[in-house]
Amino acid sequence: MLANFLEYEFLRNTFFTGIIIGIIAPLLGTFVVVRRLSLLADALSHVTLAGIAFGLLMEKKTGSPFFTPFYSGVGFSVIGSVLIERLRSVYKAFQELSIPIILSAGVGLSVIFISLANGFNTDLYNYLFGSVSAVSRQDLYSIIIIAVIVCVVIFLFYKELFLLSFDEEHANVTGIHGKAIHFIFILLKALVIAASIRIVGVLLVSSLMTLPVAASIRIAKGFKQTIIYAIIYGETAVILGLISGYYLEIPPGGTIVMLLIILLILTIISKNVTNRLKERKHRANNEVIE
Repeated sequence: MLANFLEYEFLRNTFFTGIIIGIIAPLLGTFVVVRRLSLLADALSHVTLAGIAFGLLMEKKTGSPFFTPFYSGVGFSVIGSVLIERLRSVYKAFQELSIPIILSAGVGLSVIFISLANGFNTDLYNYLFGSVSAVSRQDLYSIIIIAVIVCVVIFLFYKELFLLSFDEEHANVTGIHGKAIHFIFILLKALVIAASIRIVGVLLVSSLMTLPVAASIRIAKGFKQTIIYAIIYGETAVILGLISGYYLEIPPGGTIVMLLIILLILTIISKNVTNRLKERKHRANNEVIE
């Protein structure tokens, strides 16, 4: 694989993209999980699928280079995030309703656009489940820009995002513009989901944002430590998933997610074993004292 990596540009693009996604997806996913908005990723991923299907349809019908699945997916994802935020203000007492409404709209539009495009094709399959060979240099540059935006915004608004994640009422009392920060947060999530679809696939992208965090919170002792461990889990799964997907000749999305599941299970087991050993040691010390 190393020889092919040096020879073929698409492998280098995929590997570098995977490394970037392995950082920004768990980074943003930590805030998503803490704010109990995990299902938001599923909603936006289905809206992104509708955008991709629309882009493929327009590309097929018009042949115009301005209609590309990646950018139409980004556009639909951003629009979906804006609509979710608007619906949250409409259903103030039932804000969680905004997520299934947009998810349903995304699924419905996806079915319509896919049907108009005469069903599935190879490109759509790659977007659904990820592909080792689907990342172009232009995609890599776009993902680098998205990653820079995400990292800069989180660095600048880390304190605000942290307070809103744990105590939104207190954050609003202290003068933080909660609605504006939340809107920016959802836009960032839309961009990360759109950036991740090439590697993981639309249907599995939410896993890369939540599973590393689920494993991390079992062993982390603080919020920043949770972020660091989540990124380590994410990078490990992405790199090993890309390598195994390359050799097995299967979409990398499935291997990445299954590796994350394995890492999560191992973390839970190791944490339980550690807790039991500590309990036994504590009981033994108490018996010696008595």
